[in-house]
Amino acid sequence: RELHFKDNFWNVDITSTAGYDSIIQHLNDGKRTCKEIEDFMKARAAIEEKYAKELLGLSKKVCGHCEMNTLKRSLDVFKLQTENVSLSHLHLAQTMREEAKKLEDFREKQKETRKKVEQQMDALHKQKVAQYKKTAEAKKTYEQKCRDKEEAEQNMNRNATTSSSKQQEKLYAKTQQAKQAAEESDRIYSHNVSTLAKIREEWLNEHVKACEFFEKQELERINSLRNVVWIHLNHLSQQCVTSDELYEEVRKSLEQCNIQEDIEHFINLRRTGDKPPAPIAYENFYNNQRTAPARPATTAISQFILYKYCVCRPLDDPLYSSRHSVSEDNNHFSAESLIKKQKLW
Repeated sequence: RELHFKDNFWNVDITSTAGYDSIIQHLNDGKRTCKEIEDFMKARAAIEEKYAKELLGLSKKVCGHCEMNTLKRSLDVFKLQTENVSLSHLHLAQTMREEAKKLEDFREKQKETRKKVEQQMDALHKQKVAQYKKTAEAKKTYEQKCRDKEEAEQNMNRNATTSSSKQQEKLYAKTQQAKQAAEESDRIYSHNVSTLAKIREEWLNEHVKACEFFEKQELERINSLRNVVWIHLNHLSQQCVTSDELYEEVRKSLEQCNIQEDIEHFINLRRTGDKPPAPIAYENFYNNQRTAPARPATTAISQFILYKYCVCRPLDDPLYSSRHSVSEDNNHFSAESLIKKQKLW
């Protein structure tokens, strides 16, 4: 047998609202839970948005700018898919905010509809308590008037034989007055009891309706919260799937990355030559002097002296024969001999 609010929140004290208050407290706690989950989703959306923006900024940074060929293409896909992942997180953040807004609207709607029922029940509780107090006062007055009537009758009976006729008339009048007062208080008391009974009956019916309404609201709240969290997790799972699909595109691009092709591409683009430098041999300083080659050809000064000597001297110059002194071995004029002869001349 299922349990329901309307069967389990009563109290034997007609003025007590303990059962009703317990239900209201539970509903307030449920409203607080809705607000907490709503705030949680808003905070999570803010985290997703911040992450997405930072990831988007990261995807714009230089990454592999100096690379070439297949690896460069893979790195470009890597940056592109990172940007797409950031955009998917931005979309997720917006979706979370929309879900939080729906939960907020649901919470406010329940609050407004519940407010009407609470106001009606609060009015009935006040009316019930006020009528109960009024009935209790009427009962107290009624009982006192009944005791006054009995006392007046007893007093009249005790003095029936000993008092004068005038005194008996006074006692009789007093008794009649007490009797009328008792009857009036009885009428008022009966009327208050009847009124209280009507108010109680109305309150019982409204309490049952309120319990049914509150139970329905609680069912809707629990179901809504369950669905909200479920959908929230579905969005998170879908985000993981989306991210994995985007990352899979990067993996596919990396599979197309050909290491040997990239190496050959670099070689063909930046090659400098296929011949290495010759080895550097050891050269002994002293050996170089012994095997030094013959004196070099005459310098410009030596040539000038030779020209001056050969052209400007007379033919009968005793040193003229030296003008034609040629080194057959070296095939050039001896500059040193000419300089010496020039000095002599």
